[in-house]
Amino acid sequence: MNKKEVIEDTNPESFESAMEQLETLVSRMESGDLSLEESLKAFEQGVHLTRFCQDQLQKAELKVQELNSKGEIIGIDQENEP
Repeated sequence: MNKKEVIEDTNPESFESAMEQLETLVSRMESGDLSLEESLKAFEQGVHLTRFCQDQLQKAELKVQELNSKGEIIGIDQENEP
């Protein structure tokens, strides 16, 4: 990644991908290498990624609540299966 580049892809495929992108953005912003305009763009992307992560966590929480209300117990190995 070029010193002045900011992550362009803010439509992550997964929660983990979004978290990686957020970590990269934070590192770039903390480095002090970004201009004001680049910092604002990075901040905007960070807000978008944060909202995506919050949405994913909320969906997971609702799923867990639904499963608990039905009295079903799933094992850790089954957690990621459809």
